[in-house]
Amino acid sequence: MDGLSPDAGLLASLGLSQQGGPTLTGGRTEADAEKAAKEFEGFFISQMLQAMFSGVDAPEGFGGGPGESSFKGLLVEEYGKLISKSGGIGLADSLKAEILRLQEVA
Repeated sequence: MDGLSPDAGLLASLGLSQQGGPTLTGGRTEADAEKAAKEFEGFFISQMLQAMFSGVDAPEGFGGGPGESSFKGLLVEEYGKLISKSGGIGLADSLKAEILRLQEVA
């Protein structure tokens, strides 16, 4: 190994091949693809909400302080997960279809 190429065991654990594409491993199902797509959609929505909430401060008497700043990111992350679970923005369906298409090609 030249030190620049990734370890094959690490790639396999991540579900990747040396060429960078997904590998078909036993046990991957449509439900796995759907779960991965929903998780990614939740993460994506969280990132969008994080940008939206970055300039919003709580009014005096209702929040603020170190506690709010510490847990604001966690709250926004949960918002993203809940939005995704309750129908999302339609991204998960497209991602699931693409994951399944890539597995069929491989």
